Amino acid sequence: MVVAEAENPLLGEITCGTLLQKLQEIWDEVGESDEERDKLLLQIEEECLNVYKHKVELAAKSRAELLQTLSDANVELANLTTSLGDKSYIGIPDKTSGTIKEQLSAIAPALEQLWQQKEERVREFSNVQSQIQKICEEIAGGLSNGPHVVDESDLSLKRLDDYKSKLQELQKEKSDRLNKVLEFVSTVHDLCSVLGLDFLSTVTEVHPSLDEANGVHAKNISNETLSKLATTVLTLKEDKKQRLEKLQELATQLTELWNLMDTPNEERELFHHVTCNISASVHQVTVSGALALDLIEQAEVEVDRLDKLKASRMKEIAFKKQTELEEIYARAHIEIKPEVVRERIMSLIDAGNTEPAELLAEMDSQIAKAKEEAFSRKEILDRVEKWMSACEEESWLEDYNRDQNRYSASRGAHLNLKRAEKARILVSKITAMVDTLVTKTRAWEEDNSMSFEYDGVPLLAMLDEYTMLRQEREEEKRRLKEQKKQQEQPHIDQDSAFGSKPSPPARPVSSKKPVGARANGGGAANETPVRRLSMNSSKNKRDSLNKLTSPSKLAAVSKEEAASSPPVSCPDPVPASP
Repeated sequence: MVVAEAENPLLGEITCGTLLQKLQEIWDEVGESDEERDKLLLQIEEECLNVYKHKVELAAKSRAELLQTLSDANVELANLTTSLGDKSYIGIPDKTSGTIKEQLSAIAPALEQLWQQKEERVREFSNVQSQIQKICEEIAGGLSNGPHVVDESDLSLKRLDDYKSKLQELQKEKSDRLNKVLEFVSTVHDLCSVLGLDFLSTVTEVHPSLDEANGVHAKNISNETLSKLATTVLTLKEDKKQRLEKLQELATQLTELWNLMDTPNEERELFHHVTCNISASVHQVTVSGALALDLIEQAEVEVDRLDKLKASRMKEIAFKKQTELEEIYARAHIEIKPEVVRERIMSLIDAGNTEPAELLAEMDSQIAKAKEEAFSRKEILDRVEKWMSACEEESWLEDYNRDQNRYSASRGAHLNLKRAEKARILVSKITAMVDTLVTKTRAWEEDNSMSFEYDGVPLLAMLDEYTMLRQEREEEKRRLKEQKKQQEQPHIDQDSAFGSKPSPPARPVSSKKPVGARANGGGAANETPVRRLSMNSSKNKRDSLNKLTSPSKLAAVSKEEAASSPPVSCPDPVPASP
């Protein structure tokens, strides 16, 4: 009953004192001895002491754990600030005073925020580094270096900016490489189009990702791909250059063969796609299929066909070239033997001892030499033409001066008067023209070590003959004038005594007489060359004086005098057959 009351907390406040008092009461009632009571009290004190000790140990252990947690938190805080590179973080408490729990409570928010910041920073580093690794792998040709690991010891913004700068450089390099790849692919496409090649097989042979079906950013940009593309472009450009040279060579041959055989324009138009690039540069040829192999083969077949046709028409072609050569010599007033040359050509072709190509090449060489010789004679020939024109004007002026009605008011008289004024000026320059011609001709003969002939007659001989005949004609004029004066003197005396007598009218001078007509007309180009003019016979001189009206007639007279002399052979323009 007593024990139940002591254990019932509702009976009153239970304390150590009340319990001890209750224990005394129990002992008194029981009759415990003092020794037993002291022993029990000592045991109670030891038990209480053990409880206190245990509580103190628990408290000390808890304090140690809190201190360790605080220390770890400070270390973690220091590591985070070091790793993030932000040692002046605003949320870090400056004071270390206060209880341990207060210090922990102060550090916890800052530590939590730094952990979040670290996680965000790690994600940024991981994102940037993964992009860098991906681009590096693309540049390296797809070689993987394994998964990347973020180094959390340094997560500073400076390091992150360095990685971002590196990423920007790599992105720029990737963009440049991609543009270069696309440029190479475009060039390969254009070259394949011109050359008639399959672009898809050509470009995928370099790398499968270069197919147009793949996206732009899926293109391989490795050094190996760029190197192969560059090599492919160089190979295609060299192939284009060689094909163009071959095509231009075939086009030149076609043009020459067409010109030789007078091929009609309708037939030439069939190969316009070949000849249109005959003078084009490599970069100017951009038409699709312009240098395809089948096109070049067609041109080769056509050249072979025309070569065979040329062989069958060799005589016609050779005579055409010979005609061209004769026309050059005729325009240059050089005399040759066309009949002999044509017979030689016929014999060479019929005998078959000379290749047609060699014969035509030799004739082309002769034509080129003839053009060079004609060009070297051009200046002198132009002066000869002016001299002959002046002499014809002189002849017309003499006829005009003999016309007694030249000052009449007939139709066209004023035109003849103007022509006469111009003719007198021109005639006054004939002597200077002849002197200049002599000087130029002698200089030409010294440079070329040969005589300058005009339609088979040495020009210096013509000039010497003309000068001599002109002097004799002047003397003849003066003699006739004096004789006329002597003959007219008695008539003048009679007229003074018996009145004047009208003279018969002279023949009229036509104002329509053409200027520049030649007596030989250029037809002397096919005459036999003549010997040097002879000046010894006075009879020949007087006959020439009576016939002389212009230098062209003088040349004709000279050729008539040379007709009875033995001919002098000139070099055969066609070489003897081997």
